[in-house]
Amino acid sequence: MKQTFDVTGMTCSACSAHVEKSVKALKGVERVSVNLLRNNMVVEYDGKQLGPQSIISAVRMGGYDAAVHGEKAAEQPAENPADEAFRQMRRRLILSIAFLIPLMYVSMGHMLGAPLPGFLTGPAHGVSFAMVQFLLTIPILLINRHYFTNGFKQLFRLHPNMDSLIAVGSAAAAAYSVYTIFVIGEALGRGDLEAAGSAIHSLYFESSAMILTLITLGKMLESRAKRRTSDAISALIRLSPKTAVVLRGGVEAEIPAEQVVAGDTVIVRAGQTIPVDGVILEGSAAVDESALTGESLPVDKGPGDTVTGATINRSGYFKMEAKRVGEDTTLAQMIRLVDEAGSSKAPIARLADRVSGVFVPIVILLAVITLIVWLAAGYPFSFALASAIAVLVISCPCALGLATPTAIMVGT
Repeated sequence: MKQTFDVTGMTCSACSAHVEKSVKALKGVERVSVNLLRNNMVVEYDGKQLGPQSIISAVRMGGYDAAVHGEKAAEQPAENPADEAFRQMRRRLILSIAFLIPLMYVSMGHMLGAPLPGFLTGPAHGVSFAMVQFLLTIPILLINRHYFTNGFKQLFRLHPNMDSLIAVGSAAAAAYSVYTIFVIGEALGRGDLEAAGSAIHSLYFESSAMILTLITLGKMLESRAKRRTSDAISALIRLSPKTAVVLRGGVEAEIPAEQVVAGDTVIVRAGQTIPVDGVILEGSAAVDESALTGESLPVDKGPGDTVTGATINRSGYFKMEAKRVGEDTTLAQMIRLVDEAGSSKAPIARLADRVSGVFVPIVILLAVITLIVWLAAGYPFSFALASAIAVLVISCPCALGLATPTAIMVGT
């Protein structure tokens, strides 16, 4: 059997690859396709060997959460969840930039000749210079704490993802900078202004903050892509009318469209949207089918002609017999096809998932090797650490799992 699950907690292609691997390990699973863009998973499995709960448990064991698609529909807000995710990410980005701008001015402004207050200039004020940067960095770390909570959680589970690279790189830069504050203080305590001035150049607070802000910028663009790609299905759903007028026992009654059953006599007046698929019994109308066919001119319909749900009666009056209702209507099938197309995975997308499954551990290993090699070559620890952090941060292709499905959804 084939079933769709909603998966939460995925942030990158390594996450989706891990979810797919966890479910594939179950006995009876024939095929798994995880879509990072839609945050869902389509599983084909033998219903005699396992059930939905076993699949959900496997996802949860991997550090994520899942539910059968549609089970939590009533709990979901009326608006598109992608809209709220985009607004949250945009808010995080704006707040991060608000603290990053003064941080960059304090840490690097003097290199461009920008004036700084006296208590922030010179080796003698090294602690003040470092503490101001530290205080400006803390809010950025807190605003973007999700990278740390999710990244380190997956790292400790031995399933590192892109957030793990971000968390390790940013945390290492911030932690080393805090250590440098004590080095500066100790040098000033000895009266060694030269050592204090040298240590000032080993502060990396702005690097830690810039890493998080730039990644958040990328995440905001990704969330905007997610929001846009759901517009097609949302537009199709909006075509469906909420109510229908049916004739039962010789009396007209307005009921929710989903309560119409096959065989009901439905009355459609001018200006109303046809609720279900059916055949006209009596009357005539000019039906606007442009939403489904693209034809701009209304089509004349009479007794015996078929009409399709979600099309509009522009003029006339008719009674029709409902033939296909609920999930059997043409509109419902279109929505299902678009949804399945978005959940399916092209060969290039599967290749990206396989690459990202081993990519993160290899990058972390390369960063460690970089640190060791530079230390062995006799370079100071600050230089070796900066090189290792560069490897971690530059190797964060969070769009790896989003570029292909975004292109596919736009095409769909």
